[in-house]
Amino acid sequence: MAAQPKRGGVSLPERRSASKPESNILARITSSPIVSRGKQAASDASFVSKKLIRSTGKAAWIAGTTFLILVVPLIIEMDREQQFIEHELQQASLLGAPPTAPASK
Repeated sequence: MAAQPKRGGVSLPERRSASKPESNILARITSSPIVSRGKQAASDASFVSKKLIRSTGKAAWIAGTTFLILVVPLIIEMDREQQFIEHELQQASLLGAPPTAPASK
């Protein structure tokens, strides 16, 4: 039985009775509040990491499609322009005109 706490005193835990089997160390550890806090922290970390992975995947998808829609056509057009300039210079050299340097921007 637990002793009644007195004013300003400390209550003592109940005494183990002879009929109650001794709990093993594993059961005492798994029922520990530190272990339950650790399990809760691991669960929270798992939840946050799953959300982060999902949102990172969405951001990567948005960045990739934006790149394909905006940047790839620009690169293609710049390449076409460069080929056109090289073709003009080649035509001019074949026709005998003095070679001119390409205009710098």
